[in-house]
Amino acid sequence: MNRLWNLVTTGQERLVLPILTYPGAQLAGVSVREMVTCPEAQVAAVTALRKRYPIRVALSAMDLSVEAEAFGCAVHLADQEVPTVPGRRVRSRAEAEALEVPAPGAGRTAVYLETVRRLRQLPGRPVVLGCLIGPFSLAARLFGVSEMLGLTLEDPDLAHLLVAKAARFLSAYAAAFRAAGAEGVVMAEPTAGLLSPQALGEFSSDYIGRIVAAVEAPDFTLILHNCAARLVHLPQVLASGARAFHFGAPMDLPVALTRVPAGTLVAGNLDPAAVFVRATPEQVQTATLALRSATAGSPNFVLSSGCDLPPETPLANLDAFFAAATA
Repeated sequence: MNRLWNLVTTGQERLVLPILTYPGAQLAGVSVREMVTCPEAQVAAVTALRKRYPIRVALSAMDLSVEAEAFGCAVHLADQEVPTVPGRRVRSRAEAEALEVPAPGAGRTAVYLETVRRLRQLPGRPVVLGCLIGPFSLAARLFGVSEMLGLTLEDPDLAHLLVAKAARFLSAYAAAFRAAGAEGVVMAEPTAGLLSPQALGEFSSDYIGRIVAAVEAPDFTLILHNCAARLVHLPQVLASGARAFHFGAPMDLPVALTRVPAGTLVAGNLDPAAVFVRATPEQVQTATLALRSATAGSPNFVLSSGCDLPPETPLANLDAFFAAATA
């Protein structure tokens, strides 16, 4: 069985798994730009976090620009900001048809694969997870978010073409993470949460299901993350076939936990901005304890942030979260 599942189901202590990488820049004395371009800097940030907090699962950074960049998108890099995709790579059917699917390792994807290899060598052998984008969210970065949402209604065949190419690359990229030593991946599919439930199933879950079928194994888990999904989306999210899910603040977790199949891992969902960045340490403690209480009867639940934590997250708030989560 995957060591991640062992930590959840047989660990003596409750597993805590915030999507936590970028705030480590503060502790390691590196910039975000260095983290997303240099494996050594990213590993240094994770190492610094592990020295301060009881982190048993080490993640590569959640950078939702890197796959689009591998397809040819321009990316905006800044010293202390997470990279973004400011423009569009594809504007027409002809461009979509001509779009070549890159190989894993293209562009900065090589940074993340090497980061996973190095995380596997850390003392204490933490469980290592890679992070990658989901197929609809990647297609939306290639075509434009609002444009892609409209395309699902106006030209669904073209939308499927883009998502299919994205899914083909992501399946190979997930397999490359496994070959690099990851014991799973967190697949971030936030843009799909902006779709109707039916469209989410058609343009996201169906493709994720193919990726799950290709890469899921006893020693490798795909954790599907959707920070925009709500309870109305849950049946279609579950239809992806994944066995592990990570939700954001919009999801009603106590209710969701009553509706997932037995043996399903569910994680989330303290708001990164409202709780971790803008709240006081006392408010972080209160929110963390409230979520612990609301999910206390669910052994398959993993306490986490609702999405990846921004670089500017105050360390005092992280201190308060871990103290409340592990008490």
